[in-house]
Amino acid sequence: MPSTGLIITDIARVDTEVVDALGVHGVATVHEALGRTGVVGPGIRPIQTGARVAGSAVTVLNWPGDNLMIHAAIEQCQTGDILVVTTTSPCTDGLFGDLFATALQARGARGIVTTSGIRDTADLRAMGFPAWSGAVHAQGSVKATAGSVNVPIVVDGVNVEPGDVVVADDDGVVIVPRRRAADVLVAADARVAKEAADRTAYAAGTELSLDRKGLRPLLAELGVVYLTQQEYLGAR
Repeated sequence: MPSTGLIITDIARVDTEVVDALGVHGVATVHEALGRTGVVGPGIRPIQTGARVAGSAVTVLNWPGDNLMIHAAIEQCQTGDILVVTTTSPCTDGLFGDLFATALQARGARGIVTTSGIRDTADLRAMGFPAWSGAVHAQGSVKATAGSVNVPIVVDGVNVEPGDVVVADDDGVVIVPRRRAADVLVAADARVAKEAADRTAYAAGTELSLDRKGLRPLLAELGVVYLTQQEYLGAR
């Protein structure tokens, strides 16, 4: 089987209800629910503020400076998908712009995550098409080399399989493995409920996080001591 030159057409996806619920929780909560894994490196940043989306990954492997396989990938996108793009070696060229976004919006896709560059950013923001990228760069591209669509890729240190759940917001991007999505949602729901109770206690001023989380014994175990300022100055 060749490592490139593949377009997989029938990927499995997570139920829309699970994807949408993970999207409501957002990147930080889902990352914690996933056991503090899955979060894409900080080099992938949003071009907008205030967007929060989730969708099923349609993955694209391009050659650097070449966006041929993005053209091919659009045909494979369905309602609720997010295009996830990388290149075979580092590339910051603007492989994606407003024409691609127009085609993807027409197919119901929810956004793009790419390790390469984005251009036409003002147009994308005006369109309401959210994007997370490794660069903003007007450099154009060619269409000359076969890559692949819907194969496993790596995005800034995180493995992405086609059909995995992508959650993206102002904090970045997190990838939830497709087979774990339902369990991660349960964990995220539980975390949100716990944080709501914490928030209520902190807002009321009735408890400190040191006590609510049982951290005072840990401070003592680590040898942390409390001193008055006079005691501290006298010990110097």
